Amino acid sequence: MSEPLRCREPATPTTQQDDAHTRVTRWDFAPGAETGFHRHGLAYVVVPVTDGTLLLELADGSTATATLTQGVSYTRPAGVEHNVVNAGDAPLSFVEIELKHLPG
Repeated sequence: MSEPLRCREPATPTTQQDDAHTRVTRWDFAPGAETGFHRHGLAYVVVPVTDGTLLLELADGSTATATLTQGVSYTRPAGVEHNVVNAGDAPLSFVEIELKHLPG
């Protein structure tokens, strides 16, 4: 018997800035909410607003978890493909800064 289809609430993206150099988006997740599967076309920085745990569903079908610590940022290269899910039981937020073209 196959697993039933799971429907998850979508996370809420709020674009805070979008110009020639960067796009800044705040992501807010209810418990269990997801971004939906996507590919990052740009390198990016993530700045966690809250502590939490993410479930990362990867393109090859595998999964991983990541622990976020408020204020402790990290970077990822362009080309990352995943669905990001709030694996915790509390709301989770982070700010994502996509690097388009930096002057200089």
